[in-house]
Amino acid sequence: MIDVRMFTVGPVQENCFIVRAKGSEVGLIVDPGDEADRLVGSLDALGIKQVPAILLTHTHFDHVGAVAPVARATGAQVLCPALETRVLANIMDFVPWPGLGPFESYDADQTVAGGETLELAGLTLDVVFTPGHSPGHVTYAVRGEAALFSGDVLFQGSVGRVDLPGGDWPTLLASIGTLVERYPPETTVYPGHMGITTLGAERASNPFLRELASQR
Repeated sequence: MIDVRMFTVGPVQENCFIVRAKGSEVGLIVDPGDEADRLVGSLDALGIKQVPAILLTHTHFDHVGAVAPVARATGAQVLCPALETRVLANIMDFVPWPGLGPFESYDADQTVAGGETLELAGLTLDVVFTPGHSPGHVTYAVRGEAALFSGDVLFQGSVGRVDLPGGDWPTLLASIGTLVERYPPETTVYPGHMGITTLGAERASNPFLRELASQR
């Protein structure tokens, strides 16, 4: 079983997740968007002594703002979507609104593009290419655990916006369709914003998934 802790951070209320095998002292961090000190302190509080990797679903500032200080504090390798490394390396050039930051840029240690299988912290994760909200967006699926870290693809009752650079509505709908078709209804969705949900709950009530169904 996995132990997942959610931390809602920063001015845009982004969800960062710390995930580990239950009882393990080794964990992963997904999308550390802000409040680096809080996240690093939480590792100590949880008894996590090693973080081999920081997993990024995409590189919008609210998901990567704390990457550099958290990586420095933990020694973690940062895995970034291959199409978005330039954004991570120049964060402030891509912050869409004034008054946010400053955030420290970071050169990715590794890239992912979808299709990879990662063996990290005693967990097996499949990387699924899910563009549409951003060009290189990926979702991380924990194999055998019915768990998805969906970033800004799918939310509780909503989906990721497509009005930022590289966003595309048909592409996003296709990505959501991939997740719905590939994973069972009981799969827990750990999203980049709002509450934790399941694919089944979203299939039943999310208006955007009804739109997807109508196109098939």
